[in-house]
Amino acid sequence: MDADTFWKIYERELMSFGMSAPAVDWARKRVTYFVESTKRVRLRDKTAEDIKGYLSKQVVAGRMEDWQFGQLVDALKVLFVGVVKASWAEAFPWEQWKSPHLHFASEIDYYAHPSVDLHANVPREVFQDTLDGMKARDLFGRELGALREEIRRRNYSIRTEHSYETWVMRFLTFHGYREPQMLAEPEIVAFLTYLANKRKVASSTQNQALCALVLFYKVVIGKPLGDLDDFQRSKRPKRLPVVLTHEEIGRLFAKLSDTPYVMAGLLYGAGLRLMECVRLRVQDVDFGSEQLTVRDGKGKKDRMTMLPKKYAAPLKEYLVGVRKLHDADRKAGVGPAYLPDALARKYPKGGLEWRWQYVFPSFKLSIDPRGGAERRHHIHESALQRSIKKAADEADITKKVNCHALRHSFATHLLMANYDIRTVQELLGHADVSTTMIYTHVLNTPGLSVRSPADM
Repeated sequence: MDADTFWKIYERELMSFGMSAPAVDWARKRVTYFVESTKRVRLRDKTAEDIKGYLSKQVVAGRMEDWQFGQLVDALKVLFVGVVKASWAEAFPWEQWKSPHLHFASEIDYYAHPSVDLHANVPREVFQDTLDGMKARDLFGRELGALREEIRRRNYSIRTEHSYETWVMRFLTFHGYREPQMLAEPEIVAFLTYLANKRKVASSTQNQALCALVLFYKVVIGKPLGDLDDFQRSKRPKRLPVVLTHEEIGRLFAKLSDTPYVMAGLLYGAGLRLMECVRLRVQDVDFGSEQLTVRDGKGKKDRMTMLPKKYAAPLKEYLVGVRKLHDADRKAGVGPAYLPDALARKYPKGGLEWRWQYVFPSFKLSIDPRGGAERRHHIHESALQRSIKKAADEADITKKVNCHALRHSFATHLLMANYDIRTVQELLGHADVSTTMIYTHVLNTPGLSVRSPADM
């Protein structure tokens, strides 16, 4: 088996384990480090002692958060159990390495273990919903498969599919892998309250878990849920958006180049959300009319927004290179681009057409988790996120700058230029003008309309 095939199989196993796309990238990178650090021994010849030694070194280095260390353990587990199928892997104490109790001290080098405070020798907290994806799928494979089928029938995104499946597995793990038919409203209320009290999750996260469980019980178990108002809801914090000044925007963009520069230009110049930008297709860009079409945006809505003149020329030049990549893929026989919903059946060859290609394609091919076809998908959003964070640091901007801050800046700067709020609402794709009203905080800021007595 060649290296490319091996890593593609590994990535598929990670996704089957329940990891999100960013986590899969992180896991593969960490496993690559492990392979490189122990390359004197072939992968199939590595032993449990090699794993223990490597994990102990990571503890001593102290460069990882607890959750990152847990992901590393999961990544190695998937590698040796699911791909290499090492004889010792099934019996290896993976979960104890992630979150052991004191009575496991005899089986594991306790004082070198990541779940122990190396100074106080106090075990760190063990969460009751710590996920073992393999075990959950072994026990509830039929139910989880039915949930995936329903999600795909409703044309939900692959991200929603992964999130909902993960929440259902966490819920079943929380209740000791009991049969879901035996669990009802009280158990769901207990889980949602636990998320708020113990996990301290955001309100939107708790709500996503609730939606996943409601769908699971209604469609898969066939037992619609009753009153669920008794659980403690996470508090929704009222935070103002981070907005950059025009001067800060200039400093930020001076540190960007190539693909991140063009993508950031569309976030700020057109008010796009991050995923709206990475999912743009060639046919969505109209240079003649200077317009962008955002398809299937938040709330399954399409909308039109402007194509900023400043970034139209760089984008057109960028697409020349994308066209060459597409032509090379056609000659190499690479699979067609992913088409949403039923379009793949309606236009079986549509994915090979130039107009359906992603404006910002990935530099590497990937396997479609829903069909197994090899495709060139869009660029991963984390690439732009990292670029913007790095550029903000280099530009010495002290605000918490991320991709969404550019969309916040787009809306705020339009309002400061006296465009009416309804127009801004349409450009942003907000269903309710009250959502857009948050940007009026700039117009109401005392510092803009009232002089400080120190300056009089």
